Amino acid sequence: MKTIKIIAIALSCFGIVQAQQSEVNFNTTSGLKMETEYASDIEEISDLLSFEGIDYMKLKFSGEQLKGKSYKLSVKEIWDGKIVSDTTIINSKTIGYKQFETLSDTVFKMKVISKRTNDNQLKMTFKFPRFSITKKYDAIDSDNYSLRNLVDESNLEIGYDKSFYLLAYILPYEREDGSLSWCDVGTSGDKVEEWGSKFGIKHYLLFEMKFE
Repeated sequence: MKTIKIIAIALSCFGIVQAQQSEVNFNTTSGLKMETEYASDIEEISDLLSFEGIDYMKLKFSGEQLKGKSYKLSVKEIWDGKIVSDTTIINSKTIGYKQFETLSDTVFKMKVISKRTNDNQLKMTFKFPRFSITKKYDAIDSDNYSLRNLVDESNLEIGYDKSFYLLAYILPYEREDGSLSWCDVGTSGDKVEEWGSKFGIKHYLLFEMKFE
């Protein structure tokens, strides 16, 4: 019976991300909006992504002030409730190619593809217009990692000229009855750096975005 409970909770939470959908975030005072598409609207591809443990997410930012802005994506690695590193994935201002330093449009699109590999690494590819970056991060031996959209799940505010939390790659919260829940974590609000101690999560990644 406990196994059935675990599966049911996992499915109810993952049901949000396995079917393609598009959402616009309105928690902004700056006019910046974000749309998200999860997995694929082709059932067979969605099934394969799920079977292989691959998270696939498309993000689209739009706003009149985006044009001319640079963008920066960084990641915090948190182990046992402590931030052990804070590194930059991409900073368009220092990329070395002038045509990529700032955005030339009022729309910015990116894709994120991720999975845990057999050697206990979280492999992530960030696909930007005309180039991509692949990173690997240490992980624990668990198939329960899930890439979450914090802006959607925790209704976080997005805007210009300051960093905002965008994504998290998390392990689930184990409830007293042994069931696992990702939603309990992802929807718990803006104190995302405290998830490790609050939910007893061994390890997770936090991704911050900034347009300036």
